[in-house]
Amino acid sequence: MTEIKTIKAPKKHVVYQVFTRLFGNTNTTNKSWGTIEENGVGKFNDFTDKALTEIQQLGVSHIWYTGVPHHALVRDYSQYGISADHPSVVKGRAGSPYAVKDYYNVNPDLADDPVNRLAEFKALIERSHRNGLKVIIDIVPNHVARRYEGLTNPEGVEDFGASDDTSLVYHRDNNFYYIPGEAFKLPDAENGYQPLGGEAHPDLGVPYDEFPAKWTGNGSRLAQPNFDDWYETVKVNYGVKPDGTKDFDELPQGYEAKDHGDHYSFWQDKVVPDSWIKFRDIALYWLAHGVDGFRYDMAEMVPVEFWSFMNSAIKQVNPDAFLMAEVYQPHLYRDYIHLGKMDYLYDKVDLYDSLKLVMQGKGSTDAIAEVQEQLKDIEHHMLHFLDNHDEQRVASPEFAGDANKGKPAMLVSATLSTSPTMIYFGQEVGEAGGDDAGFGLKSRTTIFDYYGVPNHQCWMNGGKFDGGLLSDEETKLRDFYQRLLSFSLVDSAMTGEYQEIHCYNRRYNPDYNDQLFCFSRFDEQRKLLIIANFTDQDHGSVKLVLPPALVDSWRLNDGDYLLTEQLYGTEEVALSILEGKGEVSIELTPLAAKIFALS
Repeated sequence: MTEIKTIKAPKKHVVYQVFTRLFGNTNTTNKSWGTIEENGVGKFNDFTDKALTEIQQLGVSHIWYTGVPHHALVRDYSQYGISADHPSVVKGRAGSPYAVKDYYNVNPDLADDPVNRLAEFKALIERSHRNGLKVIIDIVPNHVARRYEGLTNPEGVEDFGASDDTSLVYHRDNNFYYIPGEAFKLPDAENGYQPLGGEAHPDLGVPYDEFPAKWTGNGSRLAQPNFDDWYETVKVNYGVKPDGTKDFDELPQGYEAKDHGDHYSFWQDKVVPDSWIKFRDIALYWLAHGVDGFRYDMAEMVPVEFWSFMNSAIKQVNPDAFLMAEVYQPHLYRDYIHLGKMDYLYDKVDLYDSLKLVMQGKGSTDAIAEVQEQLKDIEHHMLHFLDNHDEQRVASPEFAGDANKGKPAMLVSATLSTSPTMIYFGQEVGEAGGDDAGFGLKSRTTIFDYYGVPNHQCWMNGGKFDGGLLSDEETKLRDFYQRLLSFSLVDSAMTGEYQEIHCYNRRYNPDYNDQLFCFSRFDEQRKLLIIANFTDQDHGSVKLVLPPALVDSWRLNDGDYLLTEQLYGTEEVALSILEGKGEVSIELTPLAAKIFALS
């Protein structure tokens, strides 16, 4: 029988994702495809002690600085020794943060002095720690910018592709896949697209040159990828042959139950592909600079064995490193958690998608109970969110059209599991992301261009970070987020047990419908009843039934008890237990999001 190692008790975390380039920008010009001079840009130094204190006091434990590693961009930094990136393979003017050009330095746009950009980021790491925040940055292991160029590599570190045999489609220790004898061709543009929105640029007069062509980031093997392919990037080779077979050792049976130390030991006498070593060394470099964890882009496109190698090496250095990843295929979840040693995966295609449909009036809350049941063995590892840089803003017309509709969903997202909760900057003040910034789609705050974020700028208030320009409605929304997130971090029941009571009420309670959702979280000290109303209708007084199983779990005898609402503390309701079953009546106003504790 395989021995199961002891796992530390779960701890609740809250991640604040911030798009670093946009956070501190006070410029409100917001011209589509605008330059830095026209639209402005945020800097590392805009994250002042005051700003970081306010973020931490929102109820945040970790801050994810998105877009920090130096990625391809159009702006000319040649005076600093940085080569120009061809505008035809840069998305937007400011560039995609997921086309990394140099992993050993940071985006020069973000520094007051590009020469000292790394020192400015290291100061931000220290400032974040001083204000009670752990720091997360991106690692994008599946692909890099088409022209990767490290300017400040540590001694002995060679750039991706520098020693590749480009005459071969594949070699285990090549960093890229090649199309020998063929030159890369730009995809045919769609919908009238032109780089830089059609603006003339001297570099566009000379075609982008790449010979031989490399496979494109999303795996396209065409010398001329399609417009929807990730044509600004090239795919990294992890020792997976073009026919899909693996050119490295696989983990033996039983390693899903072994800990990081065992995984680390397994790889010590193994020869692994060069790309594995390069990315491990990148992670260890940033840990040495004080980074506390990583968000891995498109982790499912990289073999799970690499993650065992990578993550076990990270945990040897920092056992508490926070490792979260994009994996969108539910059948792979357990492999990437147990074999790949990921701490957390996006709960996108299950909880997020279910909540979104309910918020849009297209789905039933019954799906939430189903998701929780399906994922109960890995619930702690499924990171919850309603908003991030890839998704439509909650307040956008394309999603919910009203930031307040996020309240009941955020209540569920933050309290349903012991898993971490993530919010995206501006979500807490109702940012709708509705402008056409240049490259990309409306309804999402741009990640490709220089721009201002209007609601967030109102909270920022010219650098005061006091919400001085927010409307009353926006101020109330942020107050709700602060109360909820802070509660989720400190209440002991958030790392206790979960008991679903929704299905019982759906079956036996005529007062209750599939636009409500209720459940319990509890431990020895705390007993919580959590209820959300996803409609903008006033339900009045709604009776909830506590099934015998929950009454038994709470260890209640027949009698009368008092429940007190926890987020605002202004509401008390009576709970009656008779013959082992409970009843409580609760006023459910439009979009109500309430947490009651047994007094």
